[in-house]
Amino acid sequence: MSKIKLLIHEVFKQGGIDSGKNKKNGIALFLSVHLEETLNFDIDERTLVRYYDAYIAGTRNEISIEPYKLDKLSKYVGYDDFAHFSRTYIKRDDDANKTTVKINIDEDEESITDRFSKLIINITNEQYFKMPEFMKQNGLGIMEIALLVCLVTGNIVFSNNKKINSGSLTLGLIAGMKPDDEKKYMYWDGERYVATDSGYIRPGLDVVAMNKHRFQHFKKIMRKDTLTDQNALGRTWYSKYYNEVEFFTDDGIDPDNGRELRKSTALIIYKYAGKQKDSIEAEE
Repeated sequence: MSKIKLLIHEVFKQGGIDSGKNKKNGIALFLSVHLEETLNFDIDERTLVRYYDAYIAGTRNEISIEPYKLDKLSKYVGYDDFAHFSRTYIKRDDDANKTTVKINIDEDEESITDRFSKLIINITNEQYFKMPEFMKQNGLGIMEIALLVCLVTGNIVFSNNKKINSGSLTLGLIAGMKPDDEKKYMYWDGERYVATDSGYIRPGLDVVAMNKHRFQHFKKIMRKDTLTDQNALGRTWYSKYYNEVEFFTDDGIDPDNGRELRKSTALIIYKYAGKQKDSIEAEE
């Protein structure tokens, strides 16, 4: 909502209170007379009706209002001028739309979380709230952010000073969170797919539509030295690129180089992973 629209709303709201009227024409007539008597501000009631139609009813296009008129209207609703109204009213409106979470930590708790003692988190329910970039990248919502706070701290105290144990609160938050595989997108982080609700995270990162099977089962095996014939043959796939071999837990495409994966053979496992059986067949 624009600052001028906020001001016109406040002027007619105050005019209705001062006059006891609830119709735009009655309020506009009162304002026209009252503003001339109290602020030496001569403004026609028809002009005020046009302001109402443009900025409150929305029945006509918004019109330009001279700066000195904005100053006079601002003074009527208790401000020094329009600049003062713009600064102060927005701050007051922000305060009305904040949820304050106070984190309280027991005095005898000796841990890194002591640094968060008396921390206050203000979450603004307006367009002014900026989501941190790392939260966008991982698709974190407000409920998930609150869960992270609960896990780091011992308990939470709300504005009514009621103390809630983080254990029970965490269970409630988990119940309301969206499962990762129900998010819209996912991206490869070099080891596995990470779920996100954002279709764009940063340049060079390929965000794709959620595939529940690949999200749950497709991973790169980071400890190749643990692979053996017994645990890897017939259960893993590999990608060979510039004589470098990477192993995966499911069939598909290597997300890092786009090559189609092949089923791991005994020889591939022997050459590029852990020690195998004595009997090695020729590479396929």
